[in-house]
Amino acid sequence: MPADPNPGACAPHGLWHRLIGALLSVHQQAGNLAHMPAPTQATFDRLRALAAIDTPESRTSRDVLEAFSGETLTTIPIGTEKDVEVAFTRARAAQVEWAKRPARERAQVLLKFADLVNARRSDLVDMIQAETGKARQYAQEETLDVAMTARWYGRNAPGLLAGKRVAGMLPVFTATRVRYQPKGVVGVISPWNYPLTLAVSDAVAALAGGNAVVIKPDSQTPYCALAAAELLYEAGLPKDLFAVVPGPGAVVGTAIVEACDYLMFTGSSATGATLAEQCGRRLIGFSAELGGKNPMVVTADAPIEHTADGAARACFSNSGQLCISIERIYVERPAVEAFTKAFAERIARLPLGAGYDFVNEMGSLASQAQIDTVAAHVDDAVAKGATVVAGGKARPDLGPYFYEPTVLTGVTDEMTCYANETFGPLVSVYAVESVDEAVERANDTEYGLNASVFAGSAKQAQAIAERINAGTVNINEGYAAAWGSTAAPMGGMGISGVGRRHGTEGLLKYMESQTIARQRVIGLGGVKFVPRNVFLTLVPEIVKNLKFIGR
Repeated sequence: MPADPNPGACAPHGLWHRLIGALLSVHQQAGNLAHMPAPTQATFDRLRALAAIDTPESRTSRDVLEAFSGETLTTIPIGTEKDVEVAFTRARAAQVEWAKRPARERAQVLLKFADLVNARRSDLVDMIQAETGKARQYAQEETLDVAMTARWYGRNAPGLLAGKRVAGMLPVFTATRVRYQPKGVVGVISPWNYPLTLAVSDAVAALAGGNAVVIKPDSQTPYCALAAAELLYEAGLPKDLFAVVPGPGAVVGTAIVEACDYLMFTGSSATGATLAEQCGRRLIGFSAELGGKNPMVVTADAPIEHTADGAARACFSNSGQLCISIERIYVERPAVEAFTKAFAERIARLPLGAGYDFVNEMGSLASQAQIDTVAAHVDDAVAKGATVVAGGKARPDLGPYFYEPTVLTGVTDEMTCYANETFGPLVSVYAVESVDEAVERANDTEYGLNASVFAGSAKQAQAIAERINAGTVNINEGYAAAWGSTAAPMGGMGISGVGRRHGTEGLLKYMESQTIARQRVIGLGGVKFVPRNVFLTLVPEIVKNLKFIGR
């Protein structure tokens, strides 16, 4: 890892001074936090010009809505197959030169980008809220994730990509090195629920490795990707290396899949399976974070109030529109009544509403389609005998896409929400007789993305976590602890995903590994002073005895 440009900041004394200064700054600004504006039309006009579309002003456009109100914010030009073709042509030319740059030089761009994200956080959070309707604290969470991820790759990618010597076939006589080459142009298809994080956090790893990126953001949230592009360009990234082509998935998305050298997708398991098949036909690499029906396990001796508070974040962050949010909670029977009561009371205190401020803890859903899905799941469960212990209804008085955070009990396997991902503010609580039953039921699913454990001791929680089939498991938290650990891989088992993002795996998936082995002194065809037939009989003995030197 390269040295920190400000070594004093890594010392405990310097770090505490910076943290205290940040807290004082937040305190001084507190009076302004309740009146933050939405993005201006001038901002949209500036970002629209960055789309990888020639003459965007003359193109057919579609409306982009403000999720809080359902009203039109602005428009976005609609991309075509030709736009994708041009973007890839330019990206391929730019990628050749980018790959020639030293890895440390590429990394400096990412470190500058991380600084810019932190400096422009307020504007980015405004844009995220405008396009998604999420509460401000969860919009801010996106900016923190992007900055942390870019900084991690900026600091670590040069070391991870450095060529390394490995043990050769024959000690001394075989010198073997492994090096990495970029795959070329990476296609990214990103969703609407985390439109900044999922547009750029995967891209920075690809860029660190010397690749170019062509991205199709979701049509509901194109301006978050364009805002990321603006900061990347300002950080020094050549424009053609990160091309944002807005447009419908059937046109732009398909064209990207047909042209890219590697595809990164975040979305539903069904769409992921289709894209994997298309990539398989082209024999290109594919990585995806897909759906989840994520469980939480609560033991009888878990601290109730702390667990209820953690469950609220785990289930209702981003209004539950999060692949890694919790939708099933298994509580040991001795604690289920107390937990359910405390959880319902915590949800009753959860501020729900619209606003470009930190007042509300939960915001809007993103669209009418999301409202329809949540309502259908709740209505189906109630009609079949489930009990609503918190929430349970839409809130059109707050805005067109608001739905209360909802907790159900008595959910059974004939109900739609029992095994199917809702992707909204709905969670079911189940009583179980033992930890063994909780683990068994947690694992009784095709999904395997994320899980959470609250227990009476760290040792007990760790033992439970290791038995759950999920790509990430959080102890004493819902999802943020694992997600924010950017040095560790993040992804799903089962139908929840292919490959990993974050950490070493999140970088090397975008690389082609190359082995270069040099044979010296003794050739594998024999040596002049030993008859060939004698040499060939000696080879097995040589190989067998390599075990004595640890080979």
